Amino acid sequence: MALDAIQKNILHEVADLDGIPQGAYNIRANGTSAGRNTTANIDIVTKEDKPGIDIIIKPGTKGESVHIPVVLTESGLKDMVYNDFYVGEGADVTIVAGCGISNCGDQDSQHDGIHTFHVGKNAKVKYVEKHYGEGDGNGARILNPVTTVYQEEGSYVEMEMVQIKGVDSTVRKNYAELADGATLLIHEALMTHGKQQATSDYKVVLNGENSSADVVSRSVAKDESEQIFEVAIEGNTACNGHAACDAIIMGNAHVVAIPRLDAKNVDAALIHEAAIGKIAGDQLIKLMSLGLTEEEAEEQIVAGFLR
Repeated sequence: MALDAIQKNILHEVADLDGIPQGAYNIRANGTSAGRNTTANIDIVTKEDKPGIDIIIKPGTKGESVHIPVVLTESGLKDMVYNDFYVGEGADVTIVAGCGISNCGDQDSQHDGIHTFHVGKNAKVKYVEKHYGEGDGNGARILNPVTTVYQEEGSYVEMEMVQIKGVDSTVRKNYAELADGATLLIHEALMTHGKQQATSDYKVVLNGENSSADVVSRSVAKDESEQIFEVAIEGNTACNGHAACDAIIMGNAHVVAIPRLDAKNVDAALIHEAAIGKIAGDQLIKLMSLGLTEEEAEEQIVAGFLR
């Protein structure tokens, strides 16, 4: 696997990788495969009809991981991939995705990752997706992820969506359907600055009895950046759904939160919470009394809020 220093730094940022990962992996660099490994329980197959891969995890696989990071360092490159995950019944795995763009040119660079999860009965998945951008060119760094999740009976999916730095524009779309007893947890951490724009659109359909979903977004909007967070939870049976949006707004930023709860059964319990506001003055005063400057105090509060 031959990667240059910039690509290695991006891998560190989006996947915490400083070398070849353990277990199964597929690393994509500038639109082509830069390395792949499979295991006895996890197979990775290149699609024949469109760009992307199928990740096939055998039933009962325990304690294994899959890394599928993407790095872009060519200015002007527009890359789209379709990755489908088939998680077998009773499996328990961690999947680490993520994409980083280094754009030092004048043309826009863009990656759209279309991910579809088929999670088997009683399977458990932890999914981590980080976005990162860098580079001093005038070209924009654009990431538009789409995630669709189909959960069978008793399955459990936990998703961490993190975008903290350097992405000029992103439109994230997530859709999930849950069967009986399935659980979905989503935690989004987002920060925008400058004139960056970020839209997050989540929809969860609770079809199964005693299914549950918890969608939580924590975001910070600085300078003149704009964020839109939209979440819709549909309850079609006895189920529990919760969504929350907490945002800190700074400078001339703009934040919009749009909740939608749709209960189609008397035993569907759906809750939404939202709060948007500036950093509390007493928090700043307390930290500044300990010797921090106002800027240092803000940075510490923001870091703790997004953690």
